[in-house]
Amino acid sequence: MMSGRQQRDTLLALADHLPAEAAEALLELATGGTPRIPTPAAPAADPFEHPDAQRRFRVMTNVEELERALEFPWDKWSIFLHPDQRQFVERAYTGPARISGSAGTGKTIVAIHRAVFLARNDQNSRVLLTTFSHILANALRTKLRRLISNEPRLEERLEVHSINAIGARLYKTHYGQADLAPQEVIVDLLSTAAKEVENHTAIPSCSPNGSKS
Repeated sequence: MMSGRQQRDTLLALADHLPAEAAEALLELATGGTPRIPTPAAPAADPFEHPDAQRRFRVMTNVEELERALEFPWDKWSIFLHPDQRQFVERAYTGPARISGSAGTGKTIVAIHRAVFLARNDQNSRVLLTTFSHILANALRTKLRRLISNEPRLEERLEVHSINAIGARLYKTHYGQADLAPQEVIVDLLSTAAKEVENHTAIPSCSPNGSKS
């Protein structure tokens, strides 16, 4: 019998081999949701006009359009928003919202466009986009600048930082420069405390880069 983690890994591996709409339906079911029922194309309609077809195909109507597409910078294609994603960007939510999906389904692009949408629709707003690592924050910042390259004033109200950077900045604002204990000291304290608790699993030691030993 597979563990919960094995089941999750198997599900994500399966989703990676399915068409995008099938993978999204599978992940929606796995997280307790109800998959969106696709609208069938009308018998006489152009199949390439269907939203699911537009995920994979773009019909060029003339040579000039094809030339413009080939000349279009790749960095602009990398922040392209699909019509199905736009509904999540522009929806009026009554509280927190979660978008789930496997790697490559466009969650990051939705987050970037959502941040820009909020800033554009409220001239007095300041929008913070956060992630879990400095590397990913830098990548998001680069994509964001590509999206609003012609709106420099908008960039002044949009910030992209890692959670750690935000925490450090807030602490410094209220209490001054943080004096953080080295990771080795923290791990040593946790290991010592774990040994004092009966039937407790020992804390593995970690190197500064986060790898376990």
